[in-house]
Amino acid sequence: MIGVVGGGIAGLAAAYRLQQRGHEVRVFEASEQLGGLAATYETAGDPIEKYYHHLSKSEGTILELAAELGVEIEWRYKSDAFYVEGQVHPMDKPWEILAYPHLSFYDKFRLGMLVSEIDVRGWKPRTDTYENLEDFEDVPIKEFLLEHTTRGVYEYFWEPLLDAKFGSRKEDVSAAWLLGRVKFRGERDLLRGEQLGYVEGSFGRLLDALVEAVGRENITTGARVTDLATSDGTVDSLTIETDDGTATHVVDAAVVAAMPNVLEDLTGYPCEIDFQGTVCGVLSLEESLTDTYWLNLIDDAPFGVLIEHTNFIPEERYGGEHLYYLASYVQDYDEQLWQASDDEVEQLWLDGVAGLFPQFDRESVNWLEIARNPRTAPVYERGYLDMVVPYDLGEEIAEGVYYAGMASRAQYPERSLDGAIEAGYACADLIEE
Repeated sequence: MIGVVGGGIAGLAAAYRLQQRGHEVRVFEASEQLGGLAATYETAGDPIEKYYHHLSKSEGTILELAAELGVEIEWRYKSDAFYVEGQVHPMDKPWEILAYPHLSFYDKFRLGMLVSEIDVRGWKPRTDTYENLEDFEDVPIKEFLLEHTTRGVYEYFWEPLLDAKFGSRKEDVSAAWLLGRVKFRGERDLLRGEQLGYVEGSFGRLLDALVEAVGRENITTGARVTDLATSDGTVDSLTIETDDGTATHVVDAAVVAAMPNVLEDLTGYPCEIDFQGTVCGVLSLEESLTDTYWLNLIDDAPFGVLIEHTNFIPEERYGGEHLYYLASYVQDYDEQLWQASDDEVEQLWLDGVAGLFPQFDRESVNWLEIARNPRTAPVYERGYLDMVVPYDLGEEIAEGVYYAGMASRAQYPERSLDGAIEAGYACADLIEE
């Protein structure tokens, strides 16, 4: 039997792949809910993810899995805007970008060339400069942007976004992360902007289909793995603690599909990657506040981004509720936002919404749910690849121990559900039939 530690997308994907190869598999999830960051809330219609998700057509692994499981992906054009000095500036179509008053024409040209992956620094434009992300692994992101674009692009476009994403750690981030984000972008239409995918009915539907494929009888929730035992250099057993007591399961291999601190607790294997936390709220209103999906906040606000989900997926899917994400990344757990209670965060964030949108009526609030996770994404600092945890830990720990968590290679240079599935598959493929 193969034991899988963790019932998130990576662990379930590993179990699914292993079963396809004829293995008996058992998944152990410490919490009562499966799915990790893909878990959902109920609404008046379809469920909605606790943490926002969408797909690019470059994410082939998750798209193939969805097709195998009979889960439909719908493709829609999203809208982006920047909120600056009390004004919302759409930034999708060429004429909207040209009208943006906070960058010069030359700034916009250099920005456009970078996001098109064209290097115009020399006398002849090059399209191969940015092909290998590892070439930029040790390049500071600010140094890169000042060299490959302009100071105006850095200060009035990228820096506010980096502040929202990495806060006090922004100077540590490598240019490889930024180029990875550029490559992730969805297909673009000159007139309609960027196209992204969404699981029809929420990503919870993909999770449910994956659980059904693995078999609920092969998954135990509320099951904390407390020990991974080895014998003669080979994994031997997993000890599981549940409300019913403690049990030990003999295993032929173990896939740890969890955060690296879980791996370290079980095996002593250290991981030097730093992770940031997230406080993410889903706000339901009776009204719409904007015409855009993704609103980048250049002005000061108590949250880093405001996403009007129902400007991407229609509110009719949610019984007429207008749904918003409010989110902030946390670099230090002593930060006031992380220490604040949910009631305090709710008051702070509703005040922030009122400050951005004078027409906001607090009486229109249906509900606000707040989720927190101490490790939602790595800090992609320089030298990151040297800290990645290998899939096969046979040499480092014991034969038959594999790692498919967020510190794996598939989650570089940006974490995603696609990367989680890739990591789960990679571990499963290393286990002999």
